[in-house]
Amino acid sequence: MSLPAEFSWFLPVLAAPFIGSFIGLVAHRLPHAEPIVFDRSVCTSCHKTLSARDLVPLISWLATRGRCRHCDAPVSARYPLTELAALIVAIWAVSVLSGIWSILIGCLLGWALLTLTLVDLREKMLPDAITLPLIAIGLAAALILEPLDPLAHLIGAILGLTLFLAVGATFRRIKGYDGLGGGDAKLFAAAGAWVGWAGLPSVLLIASVTALAVVLVIMVVGRRNISQEEIAFGPYLCFGFWIVWLYGPLVII
Repeated sequence: MSLPAEFSWFLPVLAAPFIGSFIGLVAHRLPHAEPIVFDRSVCTSCHKTLSARDLVPLISWLATRGRCRHCDAPVSARYPLTELAALIVAIWAVSVLSGIWSILIGCLLGWALLTLTLVDLREKMLPDAITLPLIAIGLAAALILEPLDPLAHLIGAILGLTLFLAVGATFRRIKGYDGLGGGDAKLFAAAGAWVGWAGLPSVLLIASVTALAVVLVIMVVGRRNISQEEIAFGPYLCFGFWIVWLYGPLVII
């Protein structure tokens, strides 16, 4: 007996906080090559193994007022915030997309981009373990959702990778140091696989404008000059990628 379509659409919303909890774990452990699936969660202060009652998304953190039940040490708010962000991604996808497959694929993409954003903000890196599968999944998703035009997505992946590698090499030759990492190039290739070559200019424009706006706000409100600091561009690429995949390119080429 299959579930009604309307209920199936909201399964990602129900699962989202639990997915967010897993995303927080992956973002913390993946960059350091720590076990993800077969290692129990522990308190980072007292190292006590956490039970199921400590791991209920959002509720456990609120119930303990953001503290470990064993040692009363503060538990970072990034855990419930990540769970909340995953929930927002699911609600956003459900509100924009139609059809069970589109919603499920959209949530998968949004959660992957959320993971990349968290890792890049903390570690200044975009792991191949996520970016490379995202390219393949994007091409597969194009066959499911746009079976009449898969070539545009393959060209987009190749063009995205080539363009960013060329820009990075040019920057390195002029400045003498890396301005764009290889992870950015692979993420842009993934964007091309998902939105096609025609969507890449919009992804880059949205990412660049958003990054510039955030930098200006930090400089003006925070009165802090970050022009010489290393800035993670991945989160802004993820945002542009997500917007264009949901709503389409700003200008259809």
